[in-house]
Amino acid sequence: MEYKDYYKVLGVPKTATIDEIKKSYKKLAHKYHPDISKEKDAEAKFKEIGEAYSTLKDEEKRTAYDSLGNQSSSRGFQPPPGWSNNQNKGSESFDGMDFSELFAQFGGGAAGTASHRRSMQRPGQDYEITADISLEEVFKGAQLDIDLIVPEYLENGSVQNSPRTFKVRIPKGVTDKQRLRLRGKGGKGLNGGVSGDLYLNVHFKPDTYFTADGHDLYVAIPITPWEACLGGSIEVPTLHGAVKLKLSEGTSSGKKLRLPKKGLPDQNSGHGDLYATIQIVVPSKLTEQEKKLMEDLAEMSGFNPRQHLS
Repeated sequence: MEYKDYYKVLGVPKTATIDEIKKSYKKLAHKYHPDISKEKDAEAKFKEIGEAYSTLKDEEKRTAYDSLGNQSSSRGFQPPPGWSNNQNKGSESFDGMDFSELFAQFGGGAAGTASHRRSMQRPGQDYEITADISLEEVFKGAQLDIDLIVPEYLENGSVQNSPRTFKVRIPKGVTDKQRLRLRGKGGKGLNGGVSGDLYLNVHFKPDTYFTADGHDLYVAIPITPWEACLGGSIEVPTLHGAVKLKLSEGTSSGKKLRLPKKGLPDQNSGHGDLYATIQIVVPSKLTEQEKKLMEDLAEMSGFNPRQHLS
């Protein structure tokens, strides 16, 4: 009889767990489904994949299959214990029998046939989408409606594309490019099969003021030359609301000031920090009086920031 390596068909090792087998089957079944696949041997592959999954997902069938697989293919195979009792008397020759037929009779129902495909359980499809959210939504948490065209498996085995709206709750504490898994929120399974999962790839929208790094935020704060020289108190925007930031005398451009716990929330009910980077901005035009003051300052000041280059 013909031997097929069902583990190889599903691309899993012989030590694979049922979850690993199921995951591989779902991926391959979608790839080779005759109604959506462009592979020229899709129907045969789909049948072979279903046959392999039908055997390996069942503990009793898998044990029997593994016992057959331990024998040398050069000398044929013996059926699992008790199998011959299910056959007609005098039909103990297995020459020419397809391997799937053995397990169809051992477990009931012909794997790969149209009637079997209609009755066997089929896991639902996994979906993966990108959720674009603003920093304000990250800060407060949000619920989004995301529209997606998804393939739906019908009871007759065919597939049709259908619009579907997903209501997705984005919890506080997510980070940019984080991948969230929502169990059972994907496609519905058939014949009692488990529903698929929905995967969300979180993407932060560009913000007018802030950039995010993990749970920390960064903001550029422009100040005037006299604020940099004299110091003082300035107002800084945060997602918590505007706060006062004290500048020391002689603050240089590029200096980074930390505002603790004014960043994005984390998953432990805390917050990251906000880092304000100082940018000294000079006026593009001066009044005559401002220009005179600058000239007087230049004349009386001995400050030379390029002295170390001389």
